Amino acid sequence: MLTLIDREFTVNVSRDRAWDYLARLDLWPTWAPHIKYIATRPEQELGPNSSGVIHLANGMKSTFQMTEFNPYHNWKWFGPFLWLTVHYDHRFESVSSNQTRVRFVLDASGFGVRFFGRIFAGIYSRNLEQSIPLLVQAMEESDLT
Repeated sequence: MLTLIDREFTVNVSRDRAWDYLARLDLWPTWAPHIKYIATRPEQELGPNSSGVIHLANGMKSTFQMTEFNPYHNWKWFGPFLWLTVHYDHRFESVSSNQTRVRFVLDASGFGVRFFGRIFAGIYSRNLEQSIPLLVQAMEESDLT
């Protein structure tokens, strides 16, 4: 397994509020312009049996299946990219009662991981650079409790 991305940022909301906001996959297109919409199964809240399809703005689709689910601490899912399996970990750590460190860690394995992983990481990093400031703003302005 090769770590492709390890990106963290701090948001001025509680850990529970940060989790609740990020777990609303239906809101992701509002802060992640590269995402058109996300279809999940089951359709209710994000949970240990969640899976789905992320429909990207460029017309491509990316599937995911939950592998780890620890409410208010982290969730991890995996999905394919070419010959790779990419694991996406979404981590939440309280800094204070009104501040949370959110961390996105992407690991990959599979044929050509060093070559294809670098390509994937470049694309994904650019998406994160654009999306994270929008996500922080959305979380901090959200009425979700």
